[in-house]
Amino acid sequence: MATEVIKSKIRDVPDFPREGIIFKDITTVLRDPKAFSHAVDMLADHFKKHKIDYIAGIEARGFIFGSALAYKMGKGFIPIRKPGKLPAKTERVSYELEYGNDSLEIHTDAVEPGKNVLIVDDLLATGGTAEAAIKLVKKIGGVIVGIAFVVELEFLKGREKLPDDCKITRLISF
Repeated sequence: MATEVIKSKIRDVPDFPREGIIFKDITTVLRDPKAFSHAVDMLADHFKKHKIDYIAGIEARGFIFGSALAYKMGKGFIPIRKPGKLPAKTERVSYELEYGNDSLEIHTDAVEPGKNVLIVDDLLATGGTAEAAIKLVKKIGGVIVGIAFVVELEFLKGREKLPDDCKITRLISF
C-alpha cells in the first residue's frame, strides 16, 4: 500500500530542532522516488475533482510537495515564505510554533480575489504554521479549497487551530 511505503521512509531525528523534540524527517521520502511519487500522486488523486486555481506551498518542504503537485495538476504555484525572502510587496502573519515564534509572508498580488487555493505543507504539528498560511491567503482575497499534509502528528492536535470550514487532508499520521 502506498501510504505504508511513505510511512516506512520517514525517520525520527531525536532532539531536533531542540532537546525533547522528535523530528519527523521527510527528506528520506524525497530521496526515494517511489515514496515521493506516491505522495504526490495520492494528493493529486484526492483533489482531482476540486476546482483549484493555485497551489500554495509553505516554506520550505511545502515548496517541494506543493510545486510537484502544481506541476502534476497543471496549476500555478504560490510560495509562502519566511520574512524578507519575497521581492515584491507582501502581507505578513506571525504565529507560535511548538518551539518558538515565527512569521510567514505572501505577495499581495499572488492570488486574484475569489480564486481557489489549495495550501500544501509536509507536516501538521501544532497548527500554527498552517493557521498563518490560511490567514495570509484569505487576507489577499484567496478562497481556501483545503490544506494538505503528507504527515499529521495527531497527538499535537494541530487541527484544532484550523478553521472548522477548512478541509484538512493528510496522507499518514503518527
